[in-house]
Amino acid sequence: MFLVLKTTGMVLLTILAGICLSGAMYFWTDKEGFKHFSNISPPKNSPVQLLDEKKRVIPKGHEFKVVKIFDGDTIRVAGFGLQFTIRLVGIDTPEIGRNGAKDQPYGQQAKQKLALLINQKSISLKQYGTGGYNRVLAEVFVGATNVNLEMVRSGFAQVYRGNRPNQFNAKPYLQAEQQARRFQEGIWGQGDAYKSPRQWRREHPAK
Repeated sequence: MFLVLKTTGMVLLTILAGICLSGAMYFWTDKEGFKHFSNISPPKNSPVQLLDEKKRVIPKGHEFKVVKIFDGDTIRVAGFGLQFTIRLVGIDTPEIGRNGAKDQPYGQQAKQKLALLINQKSISLKQYGTGGYNRVLAEVFVGATNVNLEMVRSGFAQVYRGNRPNQFNAKPYLQAEQQARRFQEGIWGQGDAYKSPRQWRREHPAK
């Protein structure tokens, strides 16, 4: 588990809704001034404090605020005095080019669609642990609306084809994708020209 504290002096009890933490934890500050609280070893040469945390469960039901939308499937949220990055679990959206690289078709549109669904709204999270780059994997909800699923329904995301968490139910997502394909919604309107985000990443590696 990897979390970022927004300011110094935050109480370490306030971690994430419904997550159990146990064992050795590390606490350090990165170059941007963010405070990190993690059970993953920090980067080399980082001043670090080792904390022996007792097992804790944070009450469910806390809502979070979206503070940044990186692309169609990655956001940063704030809550409990923390800021951390969420990877929308179970979906994959077209890539937005970094460092001057070319955007994948529908990359910006997917980001805009996600913004319409969540920007300036309180969200809740159903979490599935952490994934690559220490991002929290989660289904994002605005009220009763499953935002991850809505991204697939609208044709701005496909179902993630890599390893998914065991607890994650992909069935409604696969059904939604099939429907979006049938009606050529969003990305599926490209027909044979469509490339999955995974294929696009292989063909356009980060510089």
